[in-house]
Amino acid sequence: QVQLVESGGGLVQAGGSLRLSCAASGSIFSINVMGWYRQAPGKQRELVAIITSGGITNYADSVKGRFTISRDNAKNTVYLQMNILKLEDTAVYYCNAAKGIGPTYARYWGQGTQVTVSS
Repeated sequence: QVQLVESGGGLVQAGGSLRLSCAASGSIFSINVMGWYRQAPGKQRELVAIITSGGITNYADSVKGRFTISRDNAKNTVYLQMNILKLEDTAVYYCNAAKGIGPTYARYWGQGTQVTVSS
């Protein structure tokens, strides 16, 4: 019911910046939380940052102070500004949306966008 499309990934040198975007479409009503996860080769998918419909944010310790998540509720779009990128930030970044509450709760995932940080 919800489609998520990520964009903005690419190749950047260590210390550089990228901004990711995720646009939600479809049955977007009652989306409560949107966020970003990432998965590096051989590793589990991990939380990067989330933001609620009210603007409350949470970040993984590894990205605090470097990444900023923001949300445009009118556009149903979430952004991830990534600064001071490190080699270990290299991963596929996935957009996530949580919809509903209680028995109607559901989660949706985008296809991912590759972020590669070079030395």
